Amino acid sequence: MKKLENKIAIITGGAGSIGKITAKLFLDEGAKVMLVDLSEDALKKAVIELNTANVKFCVADVSKAIEVENYINETVKVLGKIDVFFNNAGIEGVVKPISDYPEEVFDKVISVNVKGIWLGNKYALPHMKDGGSIIMTSSVAGILGFANLSAYVTSKHAVVGIMRTTAIEAAPRKIRVNSVHPAPVNNRMMRSIEESASPGHAEEVQKQFEATIPLERYAEPIEIAKLVLFLASDDSQYITGTTQVIDGGMSAQ
Repeated sequence: MKKLENKIAIITGGAGSIGKITAKLFLDEGAKVMLVDLSEDALKKAVIELNTANVKFCVADVSKAIEVENYINETVKVLGKIDVFFNNAGIEGVVKPISDYPEEVFDKVISVNVKGIWLGNKYALPHMKDGGSIIMTSSVAGILGFANLSAYVTSKHAVVGIMRTTAIEAAPRKIRVNSVHPAPVNNRMMRSIEESASPGHAEEVQKQFEATIPLERYAEPIEIAKLVLFLASDDSQYITGTTQVIDGGMSAQ
């Protein structure tokens, strides 16, 4: 039997690299999937790439309650229930010291990465099946501090607080709640951070990041997706309230 046979999953940030690859793993393991993202064009492209009738999409700004409630209700309406919620959407902000960090960018990062995660749990939980699983994307930046990334680091630490609280509240219904904490991932977000850190010298910044990782490379999106699949499946049925670090040894130093 497939790991997610007859399960219904929501993936926010579903058009991004981690979201889309996780969707493919979920689909391969028997799930039906609702992809949620801000861009309709990107979602349509992702659905075409996944090439199955078992994937649907819903456009939403995760920082707006009415739109979060809508994607939850749409999932229940179209797919019938919610077993797995991969609360994954997030943005990086800019790379600047606190003294120069634009307040409006800080507010936007907190709105998406903290309020968006909180709203997702708020509206998903009442509709989730008992014994389900919530996986929330944090970061190694939710475990460690990094200069010039104050908004991102703050937001990813906050995800841990939301995760732990939700895990306790959801435990009576045997709903497991965990966060995943990747090192830098080889995707669009890191390209943005590298370029923002040193415009025109992104490759050098990548080498500097890699030098701080004992395994000497970035994570690949598929590696994060495999961890999320484990947490979504019954293979992790006694794991809840945990910070699942997947960082090539970065936080061990």
